Amino acid sequence: MPNYRRTKHPGGTYFLTQVTHHRQPWLISDIARLALRTAITHVRQNYPFTINAFVLLPNHFHCLWTLPEGDSDLSTRLRLIKTFVTKRYGNQLEIYADISSSRQKRQERNLWQRRFWEHLIRDDRDFANHCDYIHYNPVRHQLCQSPQEWQFSTIHRFITQGVYPPNWGMSEIPEMFNSIWDI
Repeated sequence: MPNYRRTKHPGGTYFLTQVTHHRQPWLISDIARLALRTAITHVRQNYPFTINAFVLLPNHFHCLWTLPEGDSDLSTRLRLIKTFVTKRYGNQLEIYADISSSRQKRQERNLWQRRFWEHLIRDDRDFANHCDYIHYNPVRHQLCQSPQEWQFSTIHRFITQGVYPPNWGMSEIPEMFNSIWDI
């Protein structure tokens, strides 16, 4: 992947997926949630962005972020968040897995996958589909029976704000999950 290029759209809204190293399920522990929340708050002070939607699962998270006008630097934000969590909370997370020689050479820990998935949101329909994907994801991973049962999600904000009805996703699978792509 040495020639990989990320889409850069100043002021854009992006769907992101970040996975833990070897899909280790540490993200929903109390200390991990504190670490991630603190890291995001810290990074947003110097690199602001809006969190439109978010779901935290045991081994990955999905989110929609909107960057400020004129700013397209998504990678730096996510790198700083991952670095903050690793340096400030890495030892407290107590993840005991071997660190490869490649990671040792780069002085990397074993908390995160190096890369992340991103998708530039194209329009309102794309935005709504990705919000649905984010909020239904815990059900898809069989972590709960309905999206409302999962506490680490912005679905609760969406329901309170009237974006979703209180029973959203309880009786039918959102349209997006009938598509061919799977994250």
